[in-house]
Amino acid sequence: MALEKLDSALLRYIVANGFKPGDRLPCLDDLSTELKISVGKLREQLEVARSLGLVDVRTRSGIRLEEYTFLPAVRFSVLYALALDPAQFDAFNILRNRVEAAFWHDAVTRLTPEDHTHLRDLLGKAWAKLNGHPIRIPHVEHRDLHLTIFGRLQNPFVKGLLEAYWEAYEAVGLSVFSDYTYLREVWTYHEKIVDAIEAGQYDDGYRFLVQHTALLRNRDGTHPAAQGAPEQMAGAQAIFADIS
Repeated sequence: MALEKLDSALLRYIVANGFKPGDRLPCLDDLSTELKISVGKLREQLEVARSLGLVDVRTRSGIRLEEYTFLPAVRFSVLYALALDPAQFDAFNILRNRVEAAFWHDAVTRLTPEDHTHLRDLLGKAWAKLNGHPIRIPHVEHRDLHLTIFGRLQNPFVKGLLEAYWEAYEAVGLSVFSDYTYLREVWTYHEKIVDAIEAGQYDDGYRFLVQHTALLRNRDGTHPAAQGAPEQMAGAQAIFADIS
């Protein structure tokens, strides 16, 4: 049923013939003959597949199948939504919070000692930036910390959505937010979360995670998506309250 619903002769061909990531596909002329559709139509389908991250197209190596990832599809859609209305970030932020909370225990129990060390290193780098002269925003560390916590999940849709969240976060300008009190509070919670993970106190870590997600939506409308939209922010708080 899923194959029949797939509205692309090229993608149906890839699935039906059992191609694996790294495999090279036939050239467009050969595909056109085999699939009995024009090269022009194939080029359109190839561009869609490329934009979704399903294939890699290069002049010398031809068309190669990529490992499936959900990120390109959700990123493209989310960035379009934000271009239409930056306040849409609040809705996406709620979804991301729910997903992190739902998958927390599965994610943290999969982390390795090496992951714990990496999380601790990220904390050190972040505090060095916050305590330095001049102060720097530890955005890279913030993104890496969250994605590391959920990085061992064997669910491409969850991982793709969480990765797309950080693209959206940057798109609405939150990566350059510079309120020092807010940043210190965020990283104090991050330290509590990492401490709990290392100690195997996953329920405590979950509680800190949920508490710290409230910080972004309680900053009095200081990020672009919130400006001029208090009703959206109030709604976001009410919707998220059931998991806090």
